[in-house]
Amino acid sequence: MPRHIPAKTSLTLEPHQVIVKPLVTEKGMHRSTRCNAYAFEVNKLATKADVRNAVEELFDVKVLKVHTQNRKGKPRRTRMRFGYTKPWKKAIVTLDAEHTIELF
Repeated sequence: MPRHIPAKTSLTLEPHQVIVKPLVTEKGMHRSTRCNAYAFEVNKLATKADVRNAVEELFDVKVLKVHTQNRKGKPRRTRMRFGYTKPWKKAIVTLDAEHTIELF
């Protein structure tokens, strides 16, 4: 069965447009201290290469690998109305052993 290949776009994102915000959670803090891996919410259009370049440029570090996840929106209810939170993309960036990000 052929894999789905995303359509290429001519849109190029600047590094500050790729990374939306850092994800500071208990699991993320554990990952940052044990595995030197940091989690970010990133733009839905960003690729792994975009995330790698953005982190290296913004934080002046060496990135070893990037894992991405597309997160679905969760159902939410307010009074009588039903809705969904927005879907978003998460990136877990593993850094070289000699580099760290002081943001976390």
